[in-house]
Amino acid sequence: MTLECQHLNEIDSVAHRLLAEGRVQPIWLFEGDMGAGKTTLIKALCRALGVLNPVQSPTFSIVNEYTTHEGHSIYHFDCYRLRNEAEALDIGIEEYFDSGNFCFIEWPERVQSLWPASYFQVRITSGPDEQRTIEADLVNE
Repeated sequence: MTLECQHLNEIDSVAHRLLAEGRVQPIWLFEGDMGAGKTTLIKALCRALGVLNPVQSPTFSIVNEYTTHEGHSIYHFDCYRLRNEAEALDIGIEEYFDSGNFCFIEWPERVQSLWPASYFQVRITSGPDEQRTIEADLVNE
């Protein structure tokens, strides 16, 4: 599926459409250049899922855990600072993947050999001003 977002005020609608398409898959991989809007989209997804606590980029902590109003956990990863896949294993990334909870992963290419066989891939491309193109696909390898 391809979605066009002309303005930031449309991001919540985009999040709901993505959830309608990808809700069956808990592992979501977010690809896009620096500043493309990966964290902004993840914030909108968390709002749509009923997250109670503030959502922010886990750049320094690598992973943040959020809780929904229903008591479910959502894990948000930023793999940008990982030096290698061993560091991802050290934080227990496979256990997070196996939890059945949503795992939203920014910079997933840094841990590519650890990806599960099935995931929801989201690619964000920046356009002029606030315009974004979001391409999303369920992948089953």
